[in-house]
Amino acid sequence: MSTDTALWKAVLNMPDDLKKELLHYAEYLLEKYPNAKENTKEAEEISEKPRLAGSMKGTFVLPLPDDFDEPLEDFEEYM
Repeated sequence: MSTDTALWKAVLNMPDDLKKELLHYAEYLLEKYPNAKENTKEAEEISEKPRLAGSMKGTFVLPLPDDFDEPLEDFEEYM
């Protein structure tokens, strides 16, 4: 569960008085840490990049070789 989802669920269960207090505290934090706004914008820009379907195509060779489950020569001294 992401932090945003957990925070949203907690806020939904709060009475209105606590929601107002939380809002005031959030505004205080944003004033105290002005760079936090810039960081969230950068994070949003990074997460908004579209994913390319099939971008890993051709990276895996299938079917696997017949000796796939055999012990590796590099690890013989440990066995």
